[in-house]
Parts: sequence; C-alpha cells; structure tokens
Amino acid sequence: MDGMSGLVASRYNQPIQFYLEYHMANNDWQEFLFIKGAVFNSVTISSFGNTEKELTYAHTENIICDLSHLDLLEITGDDAVTFLQGQVTNDVKLLNETQAHYTGYCSPKGRLLALFLAHSQDNKLYLQLNHKLAEPIVKRLKMYVLRAKVNISNISDSTVRIGLSGQDTPTLLSTFFTQIPQQAYETEHTDTATLIRLPGKQPRFEIIGNTEHIKTIWQSLKTSCKPVGKPCWEWLEIQAGIPDIVVTTQEEFVPQMVNLDALGAINFKKGCYTGQEIVARTHYLGKIKRRTQLAHIDTSTPPQAGNDVVNANNEVIGKIVRSAPAPAGGFDVLAEIRLEALAEAPAYWHGAVLNILALPYSLQEKTT
Repeated sequence: MDGMSGLVASRYNQPIQFYLEYHMANNDWQEFLFIKGAVFNSVTISSFGNTEKELTYAHTENIICDLSHLDLLEITGDDAVTFLQGQVTNDVKLLNETQAHYTGYCSPKGRLLALFLAHSQDNKLYLQLNHKLAEPIVKRLKMYVLRAKVNISNISDSTVRIGLSGQDTPTLLSTFFTQIPQQAYETEHTDTATLIRLPGKQPRFEIIGNTEHIKTIWQSLKTSCKPVGKPCWEWLEIQAGIPDIVVTTQEEFVPQMVNLDALGAINFKKGCYTGQEIVARTHYLGKIKRRTQLAHIDTSTPPQAGNDVVNANNEVIGKIVRSAPAPAGGFDVLAEIRLEALAEAPAYWHGAVLNILALPYSLQEKTT
C-alpha cells in the first residue's frame, strides 16, 4: 500500500478500490489535492469539505478549482489543421497563440457528439472535453485520419487543468503571467503554462500546465482563493450559459439548440465538415425553433442531463442540458426547450416548474 492509498483508506474507512476508481492517473497531483482537503468520488472532486459553503464562495469570493473532470486532447502533424477543419463546427484556422474558442463535433446527421474548448500553441491544437467522452471521441477521430499526417493523443495525465473565478483573480494571476487576458477566449502562454480567459459575469480563467508549476500556483493562491469542488465550477459554467455534451445527451442536439451559434462556436463561412449540411440548413432556411434556456428549479433532487422537460400536459418539450446545485438552494440548469411551447405555458421537470432566467448573451445568431 502506497502513502496516498493509505491516507485515503484511513480517511474514509473504505477499501483501496475507492482510490483506484478515481479516474485521475496523475497520482502526484491527486495526492497534492488530497492533502489540501479534497473529497474524491469515482467521478471527480466533489468538494473540499462543504459543498454548501463552497457554492456561496463561488458566488461571492475568489475560488480555485481542479478541472480533472475535463480531458485534454493534443492534435499534431503536418495535416492537423486541415484534418480538424473537416471535423468541427468552428474555423480551426482562426485559432492562434492569443485566441481560443468553443467548437462542436457532430455526427453526419448534424447532432452533437462533443463540445470542445479549443486552443493552439506551438503549431499544436488542443481540444478540451468531458472526460467520459474522451476515449470514444479519440477513437472516432482516428477513424477519419486515414493517410493524413495527424497524431491524436490524450495528454490529460501529463498536464493539470485548474479554474479560477472572482473579481481579484486578474490581479492574483499577474504574479505568474506578464499579460492577463481581458476578453473571453483570449489566451496567454509561458514556458510552463497556458492561461485562457473564460466567459462569465465575473472574471474566470483556466490554467493548463505541468504538475509542479500548477502546484506552485495553487500553493501561492491558497490564502486568496477558496478551493471548491466540481459542482461549483459547473454552476459557474451554467451561469455563463455554457452547455456541455455528456454520454446521455450525445446526438440529442443540433448545435443551435444548445446556443453554439450565439456563443460564436459555429462558423458558417468555413466550408464543409461532418454534419455541416444540417447545421447550415438550420441557419439559412428557417427560424430556430428550439433553444437552451437558463433556469432555476426549486427541488432537492438533482436534475440530470438528458432528463425530459415537459409541459402541463406532460408532453415532452425539451431536455436538461446541464445541472448544478445553486448557492441559495435548489438547482440551476441549462435546458433545451421548444420555444413555441415555452411561450404558451411554463415548463416542468418532475413536477417542478422551471423558472426561466436571463442568459448572459443574446440568442441572436452570430454571423461568422
């Protein structure tokens, strides 16, 4: 039994399999987080001891969060840009050392298989996505490489991703980065880390780097930032109106249904890609009839991505896209709903009404 396994077994009085089931293979980083008070489950870090307090911190304080529930793919090779350009909804050629963006990955029927946060550095492309989708998405992408000079690797275990949020975070980060991105999706690079400004009502950032450097950053910020678990980061993502695609919602949505056009994650001028015909037809031939809304549900039962949303007659009018506990109780969700049905009457989940809230962006399509 190694030291980390012994600590886990001692803390939880559970078998070592509890530790082994956690997906993070970077044991050095995992042990560091454990010592800092992280509470693990088989999927992610659930908290640093008190989820309810941490949700309040996410709303009002500077927070720091492990993002190991997201995987990072590296795409390299002479044909990497050309290859990826034929696979995703956004224009890969617009990625550069200073600009990231979201992009969708669709089936031939135009239904989303994954959502990527993409960036570029040193002639390499990087795609971040939900951990549980990473393995099948890599396999699917490799099916289309054929004779192209492209290599696709999952580098999640050799990198660390953390998130920061709060009004003071730009100042706090100036210790480690000479330039702090001012606008959403702007990026900054050093020899040991990448900094991406994320969308949101308050400053939000992601840092990607090697283990030792991220440990140094975490240690430096521990007195200024409250550590929080995944539910808090999920809540911040929902407040920013950022959807996600998970196992239960793959192939459920055309990109516009989850607002990828409003987020600038679809480029209508880039040319062909898998599913492009359906996505373009939705854009050019008619008004979009289904959209993802931000809503609050007063319930103690967690809504799950893929759950049906219904009207008063129990007719299905949409689906839950993303869900997280809210600081004041209940759950905040992103829910894809048929607009006509929403205009006529309230929407419900398991008998509880969806109280529709304002999204932080317009649902008018961006014309890129």
